[in-house]
Amino acid sequence: VQLQASGGGLAQAGGSLRLSCAASGRTFSSYDAGWFRQGPGKEREFVAGINRSGDSTYYADSVKGRFTVSRDNAKNTVYLQMNSLKLEDTAVYYCAAGRRFPDTTYDYWGQGTQVTVSS
Repeated sequence: VQLQASGGGLAQAGGSLRLSCAASGRTFSSYDAGWFRQGPGKEREFVAGINRSGDSTYYADSVKGRFTVSRDNAKNTVYLQMNSLKLEDTAVYYCAAGRRFPDTTYDYWGQGTQVTVSS
């Protein structure tokens, strides 16, 4: 599975962005998916995960209630809607695919997309 993340950019605090992750290669609908991020000087951290059918999701506490992960298997795409952005959401965001939701082992990773939140 090849993954291509897009949609990053500059947003003001309190604003919104939507990230997309387009998959190609093997049948994407057979994989669970997730989003991770790595802020400046920080370790990579989990943000959100979604199962292969899209009917089960879970989130890091830091984004719960503000971010929503979804997928459209017909378009082989996973989304991350980010609302009420905070300065600390600034990071490079990565999408990933794997199996064994919710304890997903992520085997495939896309390149990152930069999200910068300004005051």
